[in-house]
Amino acid sequence: LTQFQVTLLRCLALVVILMFFRTSDPYVKFKIAGKEVFRSKTIHKNLNPVWDERICLLVETLRDPLYVKVFDYDFGFQDDFMGSAYLHLESLEHQRTLDVTLDLKDPQYPEHNLGSLELAVNLSPKEGDIRDATMLLRRNWKRSSKCQSMRLSDVHRKSQLWRGIVSISLIEGRSLQPMDANGLSDPYVKFRMGHQKYKSKTIPKTLNPQWREQFDFHLYEEQGGFVDITVWDKDAGKKDDYIGRCTVDLSLLSREHTHKLELPLEDGKGVLVLLVTLTASAAVSISDLSVNMLDDPHERHHIMQRYSLWRSFHNLKDVGVVQVKVIRAEGLMAADVTGKSDPFCVVELSNDRLQTHTVYKNLNPEWNKVFTFNVKDIHSVLEVTVYDEDRDRSADFLGKVAIPLLNIQNGERKAYALKSKELTGPTKGVIFLEIDVIFNAVKAGLNTLTPPEQKYIEEEQRVSKQLLLHNFNRVRRCIMFLINTGCYINSCFEWDSPQRSICAFVMFVIVVWNFELYMVPLALLLLLAWNYILIASGKDTRQEMQVVEDLLEDEDEEFDKDDKDSEKKGFMNKLYAIQDVCISVQNALDEVASYGERIKNTFNWTVPFLSWLAIVALGSATVIIYFIPLRLIVLAWGVNKFTKKLRDPYTIDNNELLDFLSRVPSDVQVVG
Repeated sequence: LTQFQVTLLRCLALVVILMFFRTSDPYVKFKIAGKEVFRSKTIHKNLNPVWDERICLLVETLRDPLYVKVFDYDFGFQDDFMGSAYLHLESLEHQRTLDVTLDLKDPQYPEHNLGSLELAVNLSPKEGDIRDATMLLRRNWKRSSKCQSMRLSDVHRKSQLWRGIVSISLIEGRSLQPMDANGLSDPYVKFRMGHQKYKSKTIPKTLNPQWREQFDFHLYEEQGGFVDITVWDKDAGKKDDYIGRCTVDLSLLSREHTHKLELPLEDGKGVLVLLVTLTASAAVSISDLSVNMLDDPHERHHIMQRYSLWRSFHNLKDVGVVQVKVIRAEGLMAADVTGKSDPFCVVELSNDRLQTHTVYKNLNPEWNKVFTFNVKDIHSVLEVTVYDEDRDRSADFLGKVAIPLLNIQNGERKAYALKSKELTGPTKGVIFLEIDVIFNAVKAGLNTLTPPEQKYIEEEQRVSKQLLLHNFNRVRRCIMFLINTGCYINSCFEWDSPQRSICAFVMFVIVVWNFELYMVPLALLLLLAWNYILIASGKDTRQEMQVVEDLLEDEDEEFDKDDKDSEKKGFMNKLYAIQDVCISVQNALDEVASYGERIKNTFNWTVPFLSWLAIVALGSATVIIYFIPLRLIVLAWGVNKFTKKLRDPYTIDNNELLDFLSRVPSDVQVVG
């Protein structure tokens, strides 16, 4: 091993990424052998930043160069790539401090000069215990101090084996304090019990809000605990106003009983109305592989009886039970500079979280643990995440799998490939699981018609360029499906295929002439049955659709958050792609808004001639529908559409309603 000391001095003449900002917020990352080993602090609004940060690490071989990358920090957006360079360690002299200047380049545009970066480096043999020195490289790893103060593994250790569930229904508020200039407020409520947090929806412009929301907390202390409740006024563009607070002492409430509480706010005026229910601990447990309930025939029979059909209407919230055997993992990613990891596994089902022990310095850990959860929603997704535990910072993510409960094959021991946080692509390693789900189908069906449980721990949402492009393509696919369906129907009217048009015409006449309301759910039922037959016969069209979606998303993959993709694409191409998406969204919004304003202007008499024309058309339609059955009107319309092309082959197809609306000016055209 060789001790490698690096002092990050400064950067000179960095290039502005977005010209209209005229500055950047740069920070630097170091990588060796594909692993990130250092991240500097961010210097705001500076193209010649000075860091003077020193790190010390161990390297096993000098063949792997030091890969230096500079990024521009964008709050709320994906950070922009500003340049990179390589420092080849084999070319350095040992036991001598050298000043090195690296020219920053963009691999996509190597001819462009993006500035320079200055380092002071020193290579020397390992001497003594440099554990404290190697820890220096981790102190600036995370941007958020909140992440540093609380390790993820600590959070999950607090979440082990809860003793009960606290269900809080937020009903309403009464006579809250007005915080806005209009004499009203936009109130919402925050709940906190330990590390568990919830936030209600915002009710605009009221002092007597009606929420009707339910939140479930885990109760870890036998004697109860406190729920802190604060009420806030939502203000756009500035800090929200504090209205008041109250506290619920759970030790004063009896269990298995619903309590209606009317709590006055301590620091303000007003009252909150809550329903609070404490229930005993559900069947939640952690055990070794040799001790689990479903392997015991007597215990398994008891559980099967508990969720049998004849008990379908007993305790409707207790839908079923799931048992997860976490066996082992293989080929995990090395997260530490030693080439090893300290992996532990977190199993999550909705808000229920349990964790294995940590296996230190191992890339093929064996846990052999059994986790048991109660199922409250059969549509929940079981998430199994592997982390690398670190002493001085939050745990490193190693991989994740997400398994819908309805997709589980009972008793099957299976190797699941670990994926990225967003589940968009694979990462290194597999995890071996064996899962059993026992549930009552009637309870599961009834709970499908109730609101799903909210999660009290969710990652903060950030604006993502990749996600923006992905969602844009999703909407585009839906719109293209509707357009293609419309084109297919229109081709029947155009007689592009006489055989298809004749069949469509005969079917239209039969359906309209014999139509009854029950035929609507019957048609949907037949569609479901047809797709089921296709899937059962092996002609699954979903895979073909997925192939098409993958082809459409090839361009999106270039906008991955990974740094390599950022360099490969280049920041200018990324900017152009985002611009194209924004223009498309802008045009679509303009089209939708224009048609909405044209309908409004028709009734507002913006153009009196068109409004009089609308009166004549609507009056005629009223008289016709009053005296002639709707069935005959639809039949006459269909016959006219089908025979128009036959009567006049050179006619131009049109939509009379859209043609009329195109003559009505939108608000922009009126102003112009």
